[in-house]
Amino acid sequence: METVTIDVVSDVVCPWCYLGKKRLEQAIEAVSSEVSVAVTFRPYQLNPDMPAQGVDHKKHLADKLGGEAAVERSHQMLTGLGHEDGIDFHFDRIGLSPNTLDAHRLMRWAMIEGPQVQNSVALALFKAYFEDGRNIGDRTVLLDIAERSGMDRAVVCALFSAGADIDSVKEEIGMAREMGVTGVPCFIIDNKYAVMGAQASDVLAGALREVVALKRVEASSQS
Repeated sequence: METVTIDVVSDVVCPWCYLGKKRLEQAIEAVSSEVSVAVTFRPYQLNPDMPAQGVDHKKHLADKLGGEAAVERSHQMLTGLGHEDGIDFHFDRIGLSPNTLDAHRLMRWAMIEGPQVQNSVALALFKAYFEDGRNIGDRTVLLDIAERSGMDRAVVCALFSAGADIDSVKEEIGMAREMGVTGVPCFIIDNKYAVMGAQASDVLAGALREVVALKRVEASSQS
């Protein structure tokens, strides 16, 4: 069985990234008998200049999308799409648009502990924000998520307090922008091929099969 890697460049306050995560899971399941897939989540910030304390979510989105009516249309569409993929969006519960730097720092530490831990943290962050309306810019919320995902709360608290990996996360976000990532989610397969946007699961599954076919062609040409 061929093995491929996928780096998922995403932001945890991006509803399309939540959809993309769910659809990727479906795609991986669809090709599970053909392809072994290793997934790593990489950081991106849609709003890198967001104040540390966050801003009013409704006003922020209205300013960004062009008014409350546009926000309502977007939320209705996303809620419908979410239901199709098993996501229970509750945009009405979201009070703040947070700065996501600390959330991405937590994701980085979770990655060190293993892909299952990072996946658990990613899912918990998306669910906390989009379904429960929790402030994922609040370190107490992040510590709760870390602990429930099997991480050592005291260690994570110490890492936050020490300012660990702030520059590393910002550098990684900068690298993504330099690579041409201007929107998320972006799925980078085997460090060679990029699939942009929350594509349907069958599209993602097709991309995985195509990459495997290309790898086999390359391997046969070198033998």
